[in-house]
Amino acid sequence: MRNLIFFVIPFHFWLPAEGFKLNTNLLETNLINLGVVLGLLVYFGKGVLNNLLDKRKQTILSTIRDAEERYKEATDKLKQAQIRLQQAELKANEIRVNGLSEMEKEKQDLINIADEDSKRLEDSKNATIRFEEQRAIEQVRQQVSRLALERASEVLNNCLNSELHSRMIDYHIGLLKTMGSTTE
Repeated sequence: MRNLIFFVIPFHFWLPAEGFKLNTNLLETNLINLGVVLGLLVYFGKGVLNNLLDKRKQTILSTIRDAEERYKEATDKLKQAQIRLQQAELKANEIRVNGLSEMEKEKQDLINIADEDSKRLEDSKNATIRFEEQRAIEQVRQQVSRLALERASEVLNNCLNSELHSRMIDYHIGLLKTMGSTTE
């Protein structure tokens, strides 16, 4: 302890004959006081200061470790999110491709159905036209037959006399009798 005091307060201030007196030099007094206070703080406060610094060091180290762990977790989560994003993009592309192929298939099916409907309508139209042609032809035949009968009846009425008329009736009756006997 004595060496410490000599270190803080130089020896030339401790002259034996002069005794104890006040130092009025402010610059020297403050330096001495500061030296004494710092010396005492270092000597007695070394353990407390070391404990405080160790605690601060441990706090900083644990904060750094926590930050590194959070960084690793965030990096892992980012990688997982990127993987999920890639999977989602692949799934979206797959759905889009499937949708396009389904759309093409549906389009082709609709075209085929429309073609079949068109063919059925064409066949129906042609059948209706043939039916109407047959009906028109039949009507024309009936009219021609009726007109021919009317004309023939008119010609016969004008050209036939009663004797020719009775001979013709007898002839046709004879034909009908021979036809009736051959069928039996």
